[in-house]
Amino acid sequence: MLHRYNTVKGYGEHEINIERSRFIAYVNRAETEEEAQSFIAEIKKKHRDANHNCSAYMIGENNLIQKANDDGEPSGTAGVPMLEVLKKRDLKDTVVVVTRYFGGIKLGAGGLIRAYGKSTSEGLNTTGIVERKLMRIMKTKFDYTWLGKVENEVRSSQYELKEIHYLDAVEVEVYVEESAKESFTDWMTELTNGQGEVEEGEVEYLDTLIH
Repeated sequence: MLHRYNTVKGYGEHEINIERSRFIAYVNRAETEEEAQSFIAEIKKKHRDANHNCSAYMIGENNLIQKANDDGEPSGTAGVPMLEVLKKRDLKDTVVVVTRYFGGIKLGAGGLIRAYGKSTSEGLNTTGIVERKLMRIMKTKFDYTWLGKVENEVRSSQYELKEIHYLDAVEVEVYVEESAKESFTDWMTELTNGQGEVEEGEVEYLDTLIH
């Protein structure tokens, strides 16, 4: 698993108009090629009356799966410039479909390349880009009398609070970088005067909006 990478926040859409043509960008996260293909098929079904539903996606830790489809536009004028935007931004596990309704004015090859690139770029900006960082979940159990202090300290610290479980005792889950596990344990032990039981949980990605 990659320690960190960038991808899109989730689903998003954005429309621009160029020379009377409508370009609607649909963006989503896709962790498998099947998910990407399914999303593309969904948009094509939604806009079956459109002139074109062009697509591009980049999937996998090392971007091993890269596909671009012009869907009837002149070769290399739609899917490829869309894919180039994903590459330039180094976005993994991302699929984009740009639906075009022709407005009667031909844009030419250069105009199409710019239009599909711009539509993709603005669609990504509207959707939002996140950094996914692999983190360790550290769990700390303690008596309810410590809850106020611990919660306040965690929220104002460098660490990210994941969840609080209100059971027989309180259990606080915190995202911690792998390299900071020991220092977190020491900090939490000191914070609770040694009354907090700290243990390691699973690893999972923490998403942070960066754009």
